[in-house]
Amino acid sequence: MPEGADGEPLVPAAVWATFPAAAQAVIVALEARVRDLEARLGQTSANSSRPPSSDPLWGKRRPPAGPSGRRAGGQPGHAGHFRALAPPERVDAVLDHWPARCAGCAVPLAGAPGTAGGTDYVPHQVTELPVLRAVVTEHRLHRVACAACGATTRAALPPEVPAGAAGPRLQAAVATLSGGYRLSRRAVADLCETLLDAPLSVGSVDALCQATSVALAPAVAEAAATLPHADVVHADETPWKQGRARPWLWVAVTALVTVFRIAAGRDRGVIQALLGAAYAGTLVTDRYSAYAWLDVAFRQVCWAHLTRDFQALVDRGGPAAPLGTAALALVRDLFTAWHQYRGGTLTRAALQDALAPVQESLAALLHAGQDNADPRAGGLCRTLLRLWPALWTFVEVDGVEPTNNAAERALRPAVLWRKGSFGTRSEDGARFVERLLTVTATCKQHGRSVLEYLAGVCTASQEGLPVPSLLPAA
Repeated sequence: MPEGADGEPLVPAAVWATFPAAAQAVIVALEARVRDLEARLGQTSANSSRPPSSDPLWGKRRPPAGPSGRRAGGQPGHAGHFRALAPPERVDAVLDHWPARCAGCAVPLAGAPGTAGGTDYVPHQVTELPVLRAVVTEHRLHRVACAACGATTRAALPPEVPAGAAGPRLQAAVATLSGGYRLSRRAVADLCETLLDAPLSVGSVDALCQATSVALAPAVAEAAATLPHADVVHADETPWKQGRARPWLWVAVTALVTVFRIAAGRDRGVIQALLGAAYAGTLVTDRYSAYAWLDVAFRQVCWAHLTRDFQALVDRGGPAAPLGTAALALVRDLFTAWHQYRGGTLTRAALQDALAPVQESLAALLHAGQDNADPRAGGLCRTLLRLWPALWTFVEVDGVEPTNNAAERALRPAVLWRKGSFGTRSEDGARFVERLLTVTATCKQHGRSVLEYLAGVCTASQEGLPVPSLLPAA
């Protein structure tokens, strides 16, 4: 018998009994279809994988807080926040200023203007940019005639001088602006001319980006080679655009590196190629089927995704809602214990003890939910029971998180790049994107300057030397 959002029958039992069995079956099927369509219309970032930017403007929002009656701004007793002073070694110049007259009686003060070294002063630091102007060096290759035979010989460029018109730091700056800050080729060319006084054509910017991409190939390959040996890998994927094709951008995040890969498909072969078919660490992902090749004992399913799934059951209403509500209460208990563990107030053993009743209650809820009248709810329960060990790997294994936030945070800049550039047009463009994303994210992991690393790469490449490793020094 169909039920409403509140769980009450839509048709009185006495009336329902008068319907023929065939009519009852049609009504139940139609009611289920309506519920599915309403659920699709009601999808938001809170109950699905849709991004927050896609949420409707008329969606539920937290009501604004009422006026407090206090003045705007910092309140009495509030600790002020001030810009931190640059350390002494970073200060390029020091100017001492001495008072000329007494602030009390205006008598001239016999101070010592120009004397440095006093301790009773208030520092005021001003940061200013110098006039930026790229340095242009002209190399004149002279030709000299031999007095003995009359042949002429022209001088060759020294090995450290680039064969092209851009030095390694300019090339690195172009690649950083394009790959690290996601500026278009035209915007990079405009910035180089207006800010650096180094005019470049759009074609030259693209050529420098491609040269940097080629130089980065061995360093990125070395970083990717560490993935099969990582204890924990966070993985995720997002659609990409390349001309008329629709490839996928994959990411794998470890404690050592973050590696991106643009692949033609979304099948399991991509992640298997990155990790190796014999991967024996822990893979943290969502429930997408491409990761199902790995035994559940080596997986951790993202609880943030599960939270959205349970919220979707609540929003569907009907028989699915009580199941979703009960599951969300258990999820809150789970994350409360986890945050206490992360904060140091719970030991690993205490975490396991705290989550034991949560596991027991959720198992009972899922087993009972397999027979839920809503097929979506029953299917979710059966799926989670099949993945049961992968729900709790974080409880037993150090270094494993209950969510896949590391991979999702890594994908965020890539998604912004895709939205701003509409993807790539060629395989060379795809390689530039995945390599620059890899370099930018990995350098950020270790507090390393992307510009300085790329400058080292471009210098080594132009001089024909091995490029520096992307991996942190041991």
